[in-house]
Amino acid sequence: MEKVTASNLAMAINSLDKNVIYDYPNPKTKTKIKILHVKIPEGPISIKRCDPNKGESFDTQKEETISSQMLWRLANAIKPNYPINIDRVFGASYNTRSALEALLLHTEKYYLCYPGRLERTGEITEVKNGHKHIIYSPDDPHPKGQIGIKEVNNMVISDIEREFLIDSLLLNHQENAKNKAELNIQRRHAHIQVLLIKCAEAMGLKSWVAKNDHSIEYNGQKLIELDSVIKDLSNASALRGYDRAAPSGELIDIIWFDEEGKKIPAIIEIEHSTGITSGLTRMKGFQEEAPELAHMTYIIVAPDEMRSQVMQKASKPQFEGMNVKFLPYSAVEDLYLLCQRKLKGIDNIKFLHTFLEDVN
Repeated sequence: MEKVTASNLAMAINSLDKNVIYDYPNPKTKTKIKILHVKIPEGPISIKRCDPNKGESFDTQKEETISSQMLWRLANAIKPNYPINIDRVFGASYNTRSALEALLLHTEKYYLCYPGRLERTGEITEVKNGHKHIIYSPDDPHPKGQIGIKEVNNMVISDIEREFLIDSLLLNHQENAKNKAELNIQRRHAHIQVLLIKCAEAMGLKSWVAKNDHSIEYNGQKLIELDSVIKDLSNASALRGYDRAAPSGELIDIIWFDEEGKKIPAIIEIEHSTGITSGLTRMKGFQEEAPELAHMTYIIVAPDEMRSQVMQKASKPQFEGMNVKFLPYSAVEDLYLLCQRKLKGIDNIKFLHTFLEDVN
């Protein structure tokens, strides 16, 4: 079978009806896409995007470009019948990458799929629900103009890079675990916590770690001893003038600060099994004690399979105004892997938000 090229991708998108408005695969994303022109053989592809719910129209939106370089970069990553994660292919590059993904999914040979992923916690390895991927199925076309979903229940993505030495974690409260299953839950929670600290560090950010997790050890060092971890929340510049903000936030799993401690890009609660409401309540209390900082991003991090629970609980009236976001475990792992490339010249906040899912 011949290798996929930029020309193949350009031709596939050029075959779509240019009088039709195309949707993103996530139904919560209200933005629409219109194809203006495709330059053959290898692009670029000119498009416009707008969100009618915000009063936008295509007439007032600027023209955007899916470059030939983008098409080649994706083409080089595509293998027939093998799932591809668009975010991992492009990293923080190209703000039209999601539009390229959406348009390809409307062509005949590209499907949306959710392959499983191997999750290892302590001695237990499980297959968990995975993150959104596309898959090229040249021998199994679906109707053009529609997004096809391919069931890949027998397919598991196993990536050696994901083995993040979870066995190097030493929990401060492991003696309190009632059984091995509870211990594994605690270890997975700490694993995600460390990944988030490492992501922040790679993006030039500092992290506050929940007070009751300070003595968790990773590679022989307590989390509170890590250079990128803030030692005293009350000393953060962003919280000066809010006497009760630090006490209300000291049990939040992760709070990200910029290097000077003056800005807070994210407030994060990790919920591995239950407790979504308690995590939301902690973040809500922090918001109420620092009302001037209400524009901050509040994030629930949880296993991919808990997506519906997070959406349901974060949408309740008492959390209105927080604009809560969801970050699945698989996206945390993707974010971590991309951060290891030592990406430079990116807007950390915009980069983070490409991984977040809206609750409402």
